Amino acid sequence: MTAFTSCNPASGEVVFTRPAQPADSLPPQLSQLRHAQQAWSHLDTAARAAQLLRFADRLAASRHALAALVSLEVGKLERECLAEIDKSVQLIRYYADLAPTLLASKDIATGASKSGVAFEPLGLVLAIMPWNYPVWQVLRFAIPALMAGNACLVKPAPSVPQCSALLLAIARTAGVDVLDIAWLDHDSVEDAIRGCDAVAFTGSTGTGRQIAALAGRHLKKTVLELGGSNPFIVLADADVEAAAFEAAHSRFRDAGQSCNAAKRMIVVPEIADAFIEHFLQHVAALVPGHPADAATTLAPLTRADLRESLHTQVLDAVANGAQLLAGGLMPHGAGFYYPATVLDHVTPRCRVYHEEVFGPVASILRARDSAHAVALANDTPFGLGATIFSADTEAAWQWGREINAGAVFINRYTSSDLRLPFGGVKASGYGRELSEFGLYEFVNVKTYWQK
Repeated sequence: MTAFTSCNPASGEVVFTRPAQPADSLPPQLSQLRHAQQAWSHLDTAARAAQLLRFADRLAASRHALAALVSLEVGKLERECLAEIDKSVQLIRYYADLAPTLLASKDIATGASKSGVAFEPLGLVLAIMPWNYPVWQVLRFAIPALMAGNACLVKPAPSVPQCSALLLAIARTAGVDVLDIAWLDHDSVEDAIRGCDAVAFTGSTGTGRQIAALAGRHLKKTVLELGGSNPFIVLADADVEAAAFEAAHSRFRDAGQSCNAAKRMIVVPEIADAFIEHFLQHVAALVPGHPADAATTLAPLTRADLRESLHTQVLDAVANGAQLLAGGLMPHGAGFYYPATVLDHVTPRCRVYHEEVFGPVASILRARDSAHAVALANDTPFGLGATIFSADTEAAWQWGREINAGAVFINRYTSSDLRLPFGGVKASGYGRELSEFGLYEFVNVKTYWQK
């Protein structure tokens, strides 16, 4: 059975297949990586940084070829793919500059002649990665782990084999032999978890629970970056036009297939009608089309099953009282396109109120006042990010402290910044990526003390 198959989302045609690797090939692969990790870990951080900088240069030189494959397999706009790769290059250079200082041993005065902490690698880290950002998500985990002296084994999503293979080939041309791909089927994942020292997973909450259970069975450290249903709160004194622009950009970029996108627009009565009017103007201006067409602003979804699931959520919402303001009709023709869809008066009767919506569908929730808006923001299993729009930023920060999420953004949609930690709480997972906090996730913080 073919384990890795990519379809062109713009046409629905299968463009590439490859089988899973034989189960008996995993143990020697793990052994080879562990051998390479021993040598890698004995390099000082400056030497590791220099090698990863060569990787960054090769990645930058290959940006167009890699972006074309990402666009082909994921369906994203080519400019979005290029932006993903450029941000990944910045990530490598950021950690190459930061890590030598942050990973240096730190003396701590305790009264001993010498005491403090050292940061040592855990060894071999397995990453089970998603399809929506097949370059950024892999490197967001891998680069800090590699800088800390670990080796990394990546199991890519089944639908992105070509861009995953090219990313590995680029790393190899830079001499990075401590990064490898595990072309594993589902049945071999536990064997990989057992054979590694830690696990990073990015994907759905349901699968994250399964990975955490398997890792717990073998006592492996985990970092889980799971789903999100980010609230986007617009308060009475907000700049409504700016809020509508930011909300539409966040919800519909990457065809809405981002865990960190604004998904639930929570509006108070004073500005609800004006916000919706401006929001719908932005929705109407979106141009569906082929990802390679420069005029396209709304790409197709990545897979047929994802589109079917999304449409089922929309139909359920309408059946349970939500008002369809835009979109909502399954298109005919080739490809996995879905129209930009807006649902108003979404209530707890609707599945989209409780579930993550992964696609170009926005839910509008009506709040009675600011306190109710925050209560609605928290009435979700997820806790990745949140946005609050208000002219009174001090009051917005006070409300933001009441929101149970990994990040709160004021007057801007949630996004990731290399310098700030990224991650969630509740069903959005645990652990952090990016910044110095991401650098320390896969290290042994070893205490030393000398009499």
